[in-house]
Amino acid sequence: MDKLKEKLNKLKLDAETWQEKADEHQGKIKELEQESLEKDNQIQSLTRKNEVLEEQLEKAETELDEIKKTAGEATSLKTSNDNYTKKNQMLEEELESSDKTLKETTTKLRETDIKAEQLEKKVASLETEKSELETKFEELEEKYKQAKAELDEISSQLESL
Repeated sequence: MDKLKEKLNKLKLDAETWQEKADEHQGKIKELEQESLEKDNQIQSLTRKNEVLEEQLEKAETELDEIKKTAGEATSLKTSNDNYTKKNQMLEEELESSDKTLKETTTKLRETDIKAEQLEKKVASLETEKSELETKFEELEEKYKQAKAELDEISSQLESL
């Protein structure tokens, strides 16, 4: 019987050891289940973060496309602006040239006007002089006619003598 008691004690000890191991494994299972739950929560959290990051990436790509488009438009506008600046500069140079030509032409016109005035005064004085000379001519012609008439009369008197 002692042997039986010993076996029974041994079985009790083995049962207690197995019970302890079972309790230990039960604790480990709970820890692993807790870790698994935490890992699942982390996975869900990371999945959500991944979704948010993908949305942000899509927005960033859209903004990048818009920025590229805007940059292209800006380049086009800069080119247009450069062209308009060159045209403006050319027009300003033409305007300066035209202003210079206008000033020269205006100066020449004034000089021509002054010369025309002087010539008009000369013409007027010459016309006055002509008029005076015509008057003198008419007077002299009248005197000539009178002198001729007198000469003709004297001549006819001399012939009649």
